[in-house]
Amino acid sequence: MKRRSIIVLTSAIAGSSLLLAGCGTTGTSAAQAKSPVGNVALDALPVQISPNWFFPVESSTAFSVYNSQMNSLMYVPLLHISKTDGIDYQRSLASNVSVNSNDTVYTITLHKKWHWSNGKPVTSADVVWTANLLLATSSGSSSLPWGYGGAGIGGLPTRWQSVKADGPYKVIVTLNKPSNPEWFIHNGLAQIVPAPKSVWDIHKNMNNELSFIKSEANNPGSKYYSVVDGAFKFDAAQSKTNNQYWAFVPNPAYDGHKATIKKLDWVYESGNSSEFAALKQSKVNVGYLPFSLYDSRSQLTGDHFSTLYPFGFNYLVINFSHKAPGNFGTMIGSRYVRQALEMGINQKGMISSFYHGHGVPGFSPLPAKPHTSFYDPALKNPTPYNPAAGKKLLLKHGWTMNHGVMTKGNLKLAFTLDYVSGVTAVANQVQLVKQDLAQEGVQVNLESQPFNTLIADTNQANAGKWQVVWWGGGWVYSPDFYPTGGGLFATGSAANYGGYQSHTMNHLIQTTYQPGSPTQIRSRLNSYLGYASSQLPVLWMPWTPTAFEETANYIHGVNSSYNPITDTQYPNYWTVHQ
Repeated sequence: MKRRSIIVLTSAIAGSSLLLAGCGTTGTSAAQAKSPVGNVALDALPVQISPNWFFPVESSTAFSVYNSQMNSLMYVPLLHISKTDGIDYQRSLASNVSVNSNDTVYTITLHKKWHWSNGKPVTSADVVWTANLLLATSSGSSSLPWGYGGAGIGGLPTRWQSVKADGPYKVIVTLNKPSNPEWFIHNGLAQIVPAPKSVWDIHKNMNNELSFIKSEANNPGSKYYSVVDGAFKFDAAQSKTNNQYWAFVPNPAYDGHKATIKKLDWVYESGNSSEFAALKQSKVNVGYLPFSLYDSRSQLTGDHFSTLYPFGFNYLVINFSHKAPGNFGTMIGSRYVRQALEMGINQKGMISSFYHGHGVPGFSPLPAKPHTSFYDPALKNPTPYNPAAGKKLLLKHGWTMNHGVMTKGNLKLAFTLDYVSGVTAVANQVQLVKQDLAQEGVQVNLESQPFNTLIADTNQANAGKWQVVWWGGGWVYSPDFYPTGGGLFATGSAANYGGYQSHTMNHLIQTTYQPGSPTQIRSRLNSYLGYASSQLPVLWMPWTPTAFEETANYIHGVNSSYNPITDTQYPNYWTVHQ
């Protein structure tokens, strides 16, 4: 989510399963409101964020919710994940998935209704070709031009034995070991979002093909993106991609629910103040109220306000590599150090001060909001906020205070926290982290970076450049809709940015992939969640609304069509009252 996953706070996405919390409609009523900009939706991107990868197989350096949102407009997934984390086959390329008796062979039957915008049918050839791209880019080979951001999720590539076509409308995926079908369908097969093979399969050589895709990934006006099967097509003529806006228009050949809006613009925002002004002036009509401007919401007289909790969690990425500057990887490798750092994060204070009481403390990969069947209510926070206890824990393990900083031999408990720029709430939170950790003798240096820079740099390939990173948001379970952690904390997985390694964690994650009774499957998931909570492969942060949503009263369907599981908007279900 989208499959992936990385999000930043104050996103532009408006929600459905929402807490309606006040309203800015002191003027014209919703029923009477008319659009001053015609039949056009103007959707604000989060501050200083630009989409930069439009191909439906996303690289690890561009694997974000926002890129996934863009390509979800243009491409139909093999399996559409519903709002309740099920499969909606009416909106999927697949009409059915059947499983053999030992849970190793998955037979996918395709709907015959879907077509590319050039009139050609979507067939098994497109599915198989895209699946082979996923497998190749998940291999971890250093010779590849780029790697897939979802490697490790859904058994990619180690459990996949083969993907073959059986006629034009049937695909057979064979695994090399029995697997929990719910896990594999949700986390494996659901990652396949086919691109048209006849358009993209040019070089007949995988490395050359991947280099070609990389060269076109951020060029949505290219002819290669003119053939799509989704509800929208990119309109280069009406776009200004030099950090202004990206325009999409309805795809007249779309075989699903056709859009009624004339155009959708994704609008770049340079800062909170400019986005707020754009809302007031109707230069944005689907946007967000910056957290820092919560008390000014009454000025937005033609909008309605709501909050959003997608299916995910929030965390600081910590670099376990021995290459991390200042021997940070050595220090953070000790669990008690991670525990002490977690004790210095005042989550309840952040929720109260910066999010006006909206949010829940995070202490595992599954916070309490939104409620899902996967949440374990018996799990309690093992490391609540307590800087005094954190300091005591460090002293107990031989650290001593030296000029206000904990030291141990040649080690100095100091690090740089790189955080996303342009979001006041994020800047306030990292300042609080710095202040509270100073009570424990931990020295934190703060540096802000653009979101796309953080995404590109936060990985083990660049392990020598960073210590702790916060994107300002966290992880949305997409494409790992069955939240087992395989792409996050398993050794070598693509989204394990900090390089965390644990044989126990690997084993617990692997058990969640196994078939079994409902009781066995749930017990395995709870064991993984409990271990992750106590071991701190990351530093937990509060799970707050990713945005305070503001939507113009004349636009309808934004909240009701939003999917909190995939964190995806579906503008083909929006209508504008003119």
